[in-house]
Amino acid sequence: MSDAPRVLIAFYSRNGCTAALAEGIAAGVREAGGEPILKRVDEFVDDALIERVPGWKASREALRAKYSPPTPEDAAGADAIIFGTPTRFGSVSSELKSYIDSLGGLWAQGKLVGKVGSAFCTTSTTHGGNEVTSFTMFAPMAHLGLIIVPTGYVDPVTFAAGTPYGASAVSGQDNAPPTEADLAVARVQGKRVTEVARALKAAKG
Repeated sequence: MSDAPRVLIAFYSRNGCTAALAEGIAAGVREAGGEPILKRVDEFVDDALIERVPGWKASREALRAKYSPPTPEDAAGADAIIFGTPTRFGSVSSELKSYIDSLGGLWAQGKLVGKVGSAFCTTSTTHGGNEVTSFTMFAPMAHLGLIIVPTGYVDPVTFAAGTPYGASAVSGQDNAPPTEADLAVARVQGKRVTEVARALKAAKG
């Protein structure tokens, strides 16, 4: 059995910005010798609504083709779980929250206790809730028994982008992709989570 930490990156992305940040985190996981598992939570709103919003259907299909939805089994088999979401009025998207809620069975069995947990997010406006959204995701992580690992200021690039709670990006009204600095912080986060997960895995024997 491989000693490479398995890192589940479970996220929701509507237009691709959060997905791009997730890919940056995955790159950091690989750099640290871990195995990233990228999974995107699917929409559950009515198709008629999606078709009324310009570009949403095409974006959904492209993201569906690239990422499968996360399952509770993915979480159970991971050494670390990194949750990612676009901000919705300063809080977690309903899509990602639905996945977190689906972990209740694992919570009841204590199956997630001792795994590493971390968070990242995107917003459409500057100061649109990127810090508070990542921070509030720490609450369900605590309930699940995860060992929370924030980004902190562990690398010089974290003083230029992201937050001490997790990587972040601002897409603006034109759905701009993350900047190079945003992606650099995402890689730092992926690497840090993987290193902590490896240490905990080794300690457990």
